[in-house]
Amino acid sequence: MSSSAITKSALCDSLKKLCEQKPFDKISISDITGECGLNRQSFYYHFQDKYEVVERIIKDEILQPIRPLLQNDMIDESMILIFSNLQKEKEFYTKLAKTTGQNSFEEIVRKCVEELLLEFMISKTGEKVVKDRWLTPAMIAKYYAQSMTFVVMNWIQSGMLLSPKEIAEVYDYIITRSMQDIIDELKE
Repeated sequence: MSSSAITKSALCDSLKKLCEQKPFDKISISDITGECGLNRQSFYYHFQDKYEVVERIIKDEILQPIRPLLQNDMIDESMILIFSNLQKEKEFYTKLAKTTGQNSFEEIVRKCVEELLLEFMISKTGEKVVKDRWLTPAMIAKYYAQSMTFVVMNWIQSGMLLSPKEIAEVYDYIITRSMQDIIDELKE
């Protein structure tokens, strides 16, 4: 691992430790660097702000591990792994989920998921447009990132009561049926 990767990892770990002690919005850059024995200059060499640290954590710890599964079309397994990795650090993600407004945890998650889904779609299909010129890979990635983020946020905010497998099944149920299908099933 390069010294840059080691420094980034130390800063990410520092932020995670600090989130155990106080709310995310009360954590300063000085707190983060002090926790891991680095100076502010080192922080700003690697990250623009603490929100970018959160983005790095999401990309490295939640999304990077699912890449091989996605490349092998193991979508269900990818979803279970996402929820499992979130649940492993339940306290950290529960606290982050409370951040609102600009640079909220929800906004960061949506952005990271959208980037991953767009990359995945383009790797599988190229830049093809489906049915209508509005249905570009970018719009489809945005739609699925929005729905996935909605499920992730609500699962975290409700205390992660369902198991990773159960919440993955809920998400799969919702995205594989039309609203009319669900209404029809509820009427039965």
